Amino acid sequence: MKFCFFIKDWLRWMIGKRGVRSLGILNATSPRFLVALFLVSLIAVLQIPAIAQPPIAPPPIAPPPIAQPPIAPPPMLQVDPQPAATPQPATPQPPIAKQAEIRGVWMTSNDSDILMDQPKLEEAIGQLSRLHFNTLYPVVWNSGYVTYPSTVVQEAGIQNFVRRGIQGQDMLADLVQRAHRKNLLVIPWFEFGFMTPPTSELALNHPDWLTQQRDGTQTWIGAAGEVVWLNPFHPQVQKFITDLVLEVVTRYDIDGVQFDDHTSLPNVFGYDSYTRSLYQQETGSSPPSDPYNSSWVRWRADKITAFVRQLNKAVKEKKPNVIFSVTPNPYHVAYDSHLQDWARWVRDDLVDELIVQVYRDEMDFFTAELNRPEVKAAQKKIPTAVGILTGLRNRPVPMPFIQSKVRAARDRNLGVAFFFFESLWEYAPEPVAERQSDFLNLFPNPAVRSSI
Repeated sequence: MKFCFFIKDWLRWMIGKRGVRSLGILNATSPRFLVALFLVSLIAVLQIPAIAQPPIAPPPIAPPPIAQPPIAPPPMLQVDPQPAATPQPATPQPPIAKQAEIRGVWMTSNDSDILMDQPKLEEAIGQLSRLHFNTLYPVVWNSGYVTYPSTVVQEAGIQNFVRRGIQGQDMLADLVQRAHRKNLLVIPWFEFGFMTPPTSELALNHPDWLTQQRDGTQTWIGAAGEVVWLNPFHPQVQKFITDLVLEVVTRYDIDGVQFDDHTSLPNVFGYDSYTRSLYQQETGSSPPSDPYNSSWVRWRADKITAFVRQLNKAVKEKKPNVIFSVTPNPYHVAYDSHLQDWARWVRDDLVDELIVQVYRDEMDFFTAELNRPEVKAAQKKIPTAVGILTGLRNRPVPMPFIQSKVRAARDRNLGVAFFFFESLWEYAPEPVAERQSDFLNLFPNPAVRSSI
């Protein structure tokens, strides 16, 4: 900038001293004119940046600082010298993986054709996926028959036909393929366990496989109507059930297998000749006449536990990551009345998933079952849920009551499984759209599960 002032002063001096004409400025060819023009242009170039810059504002004046009371330095922490601790070997702890909550639904073959019709099945799976369910429990063993092509039942001479879907499909294979595309687990459900109708080929062709009550009665009336019970202590019965389960495990890309409250025996049974002889051989005495006799109950329950142990081992040898799921009644009912010691199964690591069926209408009873110690103990080891009845064809359940049960389960960090698919919104007092919207409000976000 000082150089510009120098040039301007020099021009004024030259013009003032010699005049404009004496400098030759009016002569465009004059060397003096060119020098002067160059100097003027140089001055303009040097001045433009300075002109273009906005005026520099004075720095803002900061407000006076607010006086703060002096902060005392923290006191020095006095640590008493401690002797060096002797290092102890760390106890290895198994990793605990947080599992997504169970959001399941049972799919039956009674009062339903959903498993048989491909378009209906595709629509159902799509809807369940949109409502953020994650697990399907399709029936594969019901009323003495299977719902898939089975070599085992044909060799046993109990089912000379093959159940296929309306479109001719293998229903289980079709379901697995469609469900997996939507990230839904498929855990086939052996619903009838050791139970079968008295008119089934299984009962008629294998009478020696049946057990009986003390008075010789073989039939029993329950929720499934009149049935008979296979003897769970008989080795041929155990082999038959095991072969059925392994057939499903090895032939299909399933995520697990499930056994419910019928993988058991009502405590009034066990007085057949085979079981009497076995008990006599092992204990030296005849079976007690009282079916509730504690030692008699324990002996039979232990036999069923031994079978479950063998079955679990056989399944895991085929596919270690398959979920071994159990869905019994509340423990005090399961053990006392059906010889099903599922609390021990959980303790002995024979179960990968537990769903306790609590279908009572009384909310106090429902919550009391969720608070039982055996349920809490199971929660510490495996994914645990409660079975909730969403309705039957002639017994619809209002949605507010279902919501109350789901909230009670979730308050205790329990998953839920609903019985059964059609009653989610078909056999219901509310409109379908309203019912589906309510389920979406219960499960607003996905919870994707995986195999073990």
